[in-house]
Formats: sequence, C-alpha cells, structure tokens
Amino acid sequence: MTESLLNRVAALKETASRTRRGVLELILDDPQRVLDESFEQLAERAGGSVPTIIRTCRDLGFSGLRDFKLALAHDLALGGSPLHRRVQVEDSVEDVLSKVVKSAASAVSSLHAQLDPAVLNAATEAIVGASRIDCYAVGATSGFVASDLQARLCRLGLISNAYTDYHLQLASAASLGPTGVAIAISHVGSMPLLLESVKVARAEGATVIALTRPDSPLAARADLVLSVDVPEDPVMHVGTDAYLAHLTVIEILNVLVAQRRGADAVNRLRNVREVLRSHGIDLWHEPELTWDVSNKGALAREQHD
Repeated sequence: MTESLLNRVAALKETASRTRRGVLELILDDPQRVLDESFEQLAERAGGSVPTIIRTCRDLGFSGLRDFKLALAHDLALGGSPLHRRVQVEDSVEDVLSKVVKSAASAVSSLHAQLDPAVLNAATEAIVGASRIDCYAVGATSGFVASDLQARLCRLGLISNAYTDYHLQLASAASLGPTGVAIAISHVGSMPLLLESVKVARAEGATVIALTRPDSPLAARADLVLSVDVPEDPVMHVGTDAYLAHLTVIEILNVLVAQRRGADAVNRLRNVREVLRSHGIDLWHEPELTWDVSNKGALAREQHD
C-alpha cells in the first residue's frame, strides 16, 4: 500500500487520546468495515461519540468522515487486486458476493451526504423551465446514463435529446440558446471534446448542469454541479460503483422534475405505461400470439386498397 493513509493512522495512534485511539485502532483492524459504517456505527464500536469521529478525521487532515472514507477507499484500491477494489484473488464466492454488494451499496448511500439539496432544486427548476434539454456524454457507460436520462425526460413530456457524438454535441450546443439546458455526464470529467461542447453551450447562454466529480475540469465549467465522487476502480475509470451512483442521481432528478410538473407528469407517465402495455410491451407475462388465417384475404385486400 502507498504512503499510506493507514501508515498515517498508525502514526497518529501513538500520540492520540484514549477515545481517538479507539477509533484509529478500529480503522487499522478492519479498514474495509469502516468504509461501510456510518458515523454512529463507528462511534458505537469505538465507545465514543460522533464528534470524536469527526475530530479524528480532522486530525488526519480531512474535513469529515466522507472525505476520509474516499481517501481510504482510494488507498485500498491501489493496494488491492486488479479484479475489484475490495476483492482479492483468493476470495470465495461468498466473499465476492458480499464485498461487491457492500461496495455498490456504500457508493449509493454516500450520495445522501454528497448531493446538495439546493443544487438539486436549482437543476430541477432549470430543467422544468427549459425549452430543450440535451444530454451529453462520452463513452459507453456515461453514454448509457445520458440516454436513460433523455428517455425519462421524454416520458415526462419534455423536449430532450442525448448525444455521444462530438459533432452532434457541438451542433446542439450552438443551437440551445438562453432557454436551453445542457446536461453533461462524465465521472472522469476531463474529456476535451465534451468540455468544448459545454464551453459552446455556455457561450450561447444555455444553463449547463454537470454530473461529475466535484474537482473535475467539467465541474469548473458548469453552472450547476451534481457532485458525485466514488473511490477509484482498479479495472476501469468508470467502474460499477460510479455507474450505479450516476443512475441513482438521475432517478432523483427525474422524480424531482415529475414533482414540479405535477398532474401533467403523472398523466403522461400513466399514458405511456398504458400505451406500452396495450401494444404488448413491458408486460409481466409472455403475450399469446394468435394467427387468424381466415382474415388473411381480407387483410391483403385492405393493404392493397
């Protein structure tokens, strides 16, 4: 493991007070478990209080438990196997199941502390009041999230598009105007072509909403930032944890937009569901296929006419 945050924890433990020493010992004994625990759970195990946990994190140079957890997870990922930031090569099937599920759950649950309700509200208002909402992304994972968001907004009756092609992103950005909204989705947040599209959209007066890491170049170029930071994945830049976190954010945004649009959104969603159901799509059971040979001639004459 690198210079590691755990080395810093061990060094601090030598001079820490008794209550803080208890917290530091728990971190050293089972750092993976600490990643899954809340303030209250960690404080209870350490025999201390939530303020003690916060002060211990600050002693280590972090503003709070969330920032400490992100740094710890980063260290563990760098020192772990190339399979998954929590999984070792020798782990059993039960271990893999437990670790991957806990990792995903931790990434999603961390959103409650990361997302700013004021920013979510501002983003919702911008989307509801927009003449058009265009979603930009680069890459397979972010591209899927952008397409999913576009489909959700479309069901709510909003004019929306999703673009992963740079040429189309630029054309969109140049035509959005002051009443348009561009939603740029990128966990890494440093794709040059995406940044250029965002730059053009802002120059044309559009509101830019970014779903990205808080310290990314994309965040610096956006009007509103939906900040999501998850521990680094050893396999891909955008691992499963980041993917699930982004999907959760667009679900939150979709619900907020539907709330603002009120009865109109509810009626549209019901209508879409009924149309899909009546056309044999989105059914829980397999529809029975019937072939009425007796009407074949009539159908042929109708098509001919």
